[in-house]
Amino acid sequence: MGSKRHARRDFLKSGAALAGGFTLGSVAPAIGGQAPASSPPMIKGDKDQIAYGDRSKYVTSVRIPHGGRPSPDNFGLVFHVAAPLQDSVGVITPSSLHYVATTRGAFIPDIDPKEHSLMIHGMVDRPLTFTMEDLKRLPSVTRIHFIECAGNRSSPRAKTVQETHGMTSCAEWTGVLLSTLIKECGLKGGASWFVAEGAEEVKGASSMPIAKAMDDCIVAYGMNGEAVRPQQGFPLRLMVPGFEGIFHTKYLRRIKNVDRYYMNYNDFGHLHEGEKEKETALSYQVGPKSVITYPSGGQQLPGKGFYEISGLAWSGGGAIKLVEVSTDGGKKWSKAEFKGTPQAKAHARFSYQWNWDGQETELLSRCTDELGQVQPTRAQVAKYWNKPLDPSFSVPGLDNTIQPWRIASNGSVTNGNA
Repeated sequence: MGSKRHARRDFLKSGAALAGGFTLGSVAPAIGGQAPASSPPMIKGDKDQIAYGDRSKYVTSVRIPHGGRPSPDNFGLVFHVAAPLQDSVGVITPSSLHYVATTRGAFIPDIDPKEHSLMIHGMVDRPLTFTMEDLKRLPSVTRIHFIECAGNRSSPRAKTVQETHGMTSCAEWTGVLLSTLIKECGLKGGASWFVAEGAEEVKGASSMPIAKAMDDCIVAYGMNGEAVRPQQGFPLRLMVPGFEGIFHTKYLRRIKNVDRYYMNYNDFGHLHEGEKEKETALSYQVGPKSVITYPSGGQQLPGKGFYEISGLAWSGGGAIKLVEVSTDGGKKWSKAEFKGTPQAKAHARFSYQWNWDGQETELLSRCTDELGQVQPTRAQVAKYWNKPLDPSFSVPGLDNTIQPWRIASNGSVTNGNA
């Protein structure tokens, strides 16, 4: 009995001391700070505890090699890896599922940010070199933008949306506007282009109009609330909103302002013979483009009844203003609903409520951006290029044609272009 009274007295004394501490102005440990030595230990759980940050074992979304080349290949090099759009929700692609593309197949450089810097030179008054610390001291912006590789296309050989459109992703990017850095250097009159170079083993580079640099390009060090990941260009990546992915230079180390277009390694493979092809290759801008992610190729509908059709739309021309869905192969189009407010040069999530009668049909989506550009059909593009519309037809340049998904009476979903 005495021992119980003693324990109660000690408890009350400790409580009074705590209350008195607040009265006297003592400082309590900050949230997330070091706990007092007298605090009980954290509960660790059993041996099967899921590690912090791990996904559930029941979630199996993975990236896959894209373009017919294994990744990693026999030399251990990563080439094209596609994001699992069929499993996506919302508009943000997790950093671990963001697509990866490289035209050079070089090893991912292991860069110490303390040793990395960005040089801006050429036609400027004051050539400057910025360390990572310098860049993080400057005013920053945080914006949501998509990136898309030219390898994305509605190929009849593809079976799933990951194979047709998995080379696009959308993330939140944080960094310094390129225009801020160029203004700090003082741009000279006559400068009309800039060349961006990364730090890969093979020094790819891209030429872009200086007007784009002064508009919305971001020298990004942050992605989805953390540092840019190595496969995405750590510690520094150039974001060129709305332009084809190859221009979003990874491991950015140098920008040269020049007075004319320079043919670089990255640009060469994207040029073709003929004036129309050159015009397409040098237009840079992606979209407008949309694709239904559910239901899509390789998926199975359990039976007739209600379904929410869901998909993504994006454009290098700005925000998506309208998405339409057809559930009868393009005979009739209905307005889809946006999930949230579409952002400029970012993925927009759309949906459409559909009651399937169990009959064979075809699903399509098309979008219109704020410039009034409308996503075309493959037939329209083939006619423009004076090409026959058959499975062998490959859209020159960037392919933003409508992707159909065929629904069989048994609920199986296949590529409507096959």
